[in-house]
Amino acid sequence: MSEPDVDALPQRWQDLLPAASSRRRFLSLTGGGALAALLAACAPSAAGDAAAGATAGPGTARRGGTLRVGTPPPPTALDPVTAYDGSAIALYQLVADYLIWLDKDYELVPRLATAWTSDRTGRIWTFTLREGVVFSDGTRLDADTVKASFDRLLDPKGRSAALSAFDTVLKAGGVRADGATKVVFTLERPFSDFPYLVSAGNYNAVVLKKDYAGDFAEHGVGTGPFVLTSYDVSTGASFTRNPRYWDAPKPHLDGVEVKFYADDQADLLALQGGDVDTQFLSRAALVEPLGDGGGDLVVDEVRSTAVTVLTLRVDRAPFDRKEVRQAVAHALDRPALRQAAGSGLGDLGNDHLFAPLFRSAPTDLPQRTRDKEKVTALLKQAGIDSLRFTLTFDPPNKDYAVTLQSQLKEAGITVDLDQRTSKEFYGGDQTKDTPWLFTDANLVNWAGRPVPSQLVNPMVRSGGVWNGSKYANKALDAAADAYDAATDDAERRRQAGIIARILHEDVPLVIGFWNGNTRASRRSFRGIEAHPSQYVDLSAVSRA
Repeated sequence: MSEPDVDALPQRWQDLLPAASSRRRFLSLTGGGALAALLAACAPSAAGDAAAGATAGPGTARRGGTLRVGTPPPPTALDPVTAYDGSAIALYQLVADYLIWLDKDYELVPRLATAWTSDRTGRIWTFTLREGVVFSDGTRLDADTVKASFDRLLDPKGRSAALSAFDTVLKAGGVRADGATKVVFTLERPFSDFPYLVSAGNYNAVVLKKDYAGDFAEHGVGTGPFVLTSYDVSTGASFTRNPRYWDAPKPHLDGVEVKFYADDQADLLALQGGDVDTQFLSRAALVEPLGDGGGDLVVDEVRSTAVTVLTLRVDRAPFDRKEVRQAVAHALDRPALRQAAGSGLGDLGNDHLFAPLFRSAPTDLPQRTRDKEKVTALLKQAGIDSLRFTLTFDPPNKDYAVTLQSQLKEAGITVDLDQRTSKEFYGGDQTKDTPWLFTDANLVNWAGRPVPSQLVNPMVRSGGVWNGSKYANKALDAAADAYDAATDDAERRRQAGIIARILHEDVPLVIGFWNGNTRASRRSFRGIEAHPSQYVDLSAVSRA
């Protein structure tokens, strides 16, 4: 299984762990539970959190207060099973909880599950549930409830986005309850990173009541830190603290008020004007300047695995020739693209799906750079005198598209821009004509994933559920299977290197840079952080 990055822990914690050669076995046997206990023992006492009031010290949480948050209105229904936009996800994460949370370093943090282990085959995973947890209406959490939640996600008729993460790994019927406190998942194939698929890394995987009927906006019941008290699709939502929350004395806030704003500029003005205290979805280009003056606002920044991908259809001209795809990749000035479209944040991309933030990312692959002479030579090799193609995208990627168009023009490649509304871009029949999967070239935003398999499997495996390039390569498929099954770091890095080199050579995807994420907030609140997946954990937030 995948474990926390022990090498990133403070040295005083590393010294208490087994030697490097035995760390993986130590963590696989404990499912991270022992490490969590170890870290809890080394960390400051949580007793200080209970000391609320105006006399609280610098490191002590103060009880009370209402946090005001700005965000765009969700374009999808507020349904944890099917929602896929950042605003809806942030809203239901205040109410519903996961078996496992992910911190800002993508480390696994026990929530409703306290431990997880796998058998020797890597196909059977057993999760132990936290005892004494109840939903906000008093219903007790048990294994049958967790099973029902995942059965719901795995039902093809439910149209959950979670199905993409479980594709080829877990199917309907693969979950069973073992008594009241254990849930057993039987996988279709070995998958050592499976805990990430039932964590916040699979954003629909929150645990809901057995009788959940899709009416979350009216009857949002969960085991999370807050209770939904009102929701208006036009104006916003209100939440109060959940007195039954399992992680007492959290939450420290009395409540959260969410206000919807029509666009990023309106959201920004509300933050600057003091109408809100933070944002769910801070846009780096807008909020980065706010944190430089030492005023009332602070901006937190974090690396991410979120990425905008230029997808090229390899099954029809002109991108059926590898040389043409390589020419496009060599036409990019990646640092300039990152500056123009990403506010200079994040890591440069190298046309494979292993972000530098991933532990298994290869480090020996030369960084692709702009080379106009090579662009000309590659097009000539493909028998093309001049290249012209249409790039399809939705409004959030306009800056990226315009910059791409300009850079490729300088290299002799003409790009016609085809902007669609987000509804149109992601609409249509997902199996045959939706623009984001079936146009010749397009730009797609991918939210940050905690493990590379969540990108590799849906995007570039043969027949992958979100394979917009229509790319297929048996050697890559084999390496992806081996990567997913491997439990040894060296073997994972070896297989990652194989996958990365294949993608770097064949270029079904062009990746200019990996995003950095930001979150702006007022200094009057403590504990608001940026997250690589844009999530926000408000359970520990308090007045400063």
